[in-house]
Amino acid sequence: MTYILLILGFGALIKGADLLVEGASSIARRLKISDLVIGLTIVAFGTSAPELFVNILASMRGASDIAIGNIVGSNIANILLILGIAALIYPLKVGRGTVWKEIPLGFLAALLIFAMANDVLFDGLVFNALTRTDGLALLAFFIIFLYYTFGIAKASGEEPNVKNTKPRSLKSSSALILLGLIGLVIGGNWIVNGATAIARSLGLTEALIGLTIVAIGTSLPELATSAVAAYKKNTDIAVGNVVGSNIFNVFWILGLSAIIKPLPFQPNLNFDLFVAVIASMLLFAFMFIGRKHTLYRWEGGMFLLLYLIYLVLIVVRG
Repeated sequence: MTYILLILGFGALIKGADLLVEGASSIARRLKISDLVIGLTIVAFGTSAPELFVNILASMRGASDIAIGNIVGSNIANILLILGIAALIYPLKVGRGTVWKEIPLGFLAALLIFAMANDVLFDGLVFNALTRTDGLALLAFFIIFLYYTFGIAKASGEEPNVKNTKPRSLKSSSALILLGLIGLVIGGNWIVNGATAIARSLGLTEALIGLTIVAIGTSLPELATSAVAAYKKNTDIAVGNVVGSNIFNVFWILGLSAIIKPLPFQPNLNFDLFVAVIASMLLFAFMFIGRKHTLYRWEGGMFLLLYLIYLVLIVVRG
């Protein structure tokens, strides 16, 4: 029953995020808000909603290993698994701004988490934790990132690729938002409960469940988006979706989670943070091998191989 609830939880979570985006986008259009603003706010926040709600519930219940593991594991899966699959479907040409600004920013986010979480190593304290002060600092970086994103979007004059939204009444749109929020809460609740129960019943750590099952499950929207974008040869969307999600995950979701409740950090998670840093560095390095700013199929295959090796290592560890 626990496994069934976990699967149903992922379904409710993803559907809830979809309904929330649909309802909020409909209301935004009724208020004559531009596609630019909708894409950079409602849609971007909506695709991060699965990770957000899982982390909020995990933080409130003191399941810090699931909260941190979910974010770190999602970021690793986003690069090695999702970009690996997308590059195998079609070589990914990456924009100059993404190469020189957003990919390095994702790398910086991983380094920041390492520095903030290792209080014993850097500050000589008796325990490691992401504190509320750390959370506020991460949210400050997130605000700067949003300001930067709005700036480059306006400068380019391009509208983000936002899915068409059916015209709906205010009542219908509000109902979609309410249903979406209910789905997110119920789905997140089932996932946190299910992941915790599975970890205990199998004698596994919550960190391992967070890094694998929960991380991959909450990354399904990004996987679907990037795979379809690669198939349609919209390569900027395929890569931008992943890199943007990684930045959102650290600065917005982990920052908010730490503010809700400080998150104790287990030193063995440093290995996973190291993998996240290496994945970001590899993505940046691959931009300069062969044709400039392109992720080739063989590089995507290498990402998938590295992800498989990583899964084997953490399963053996955990």
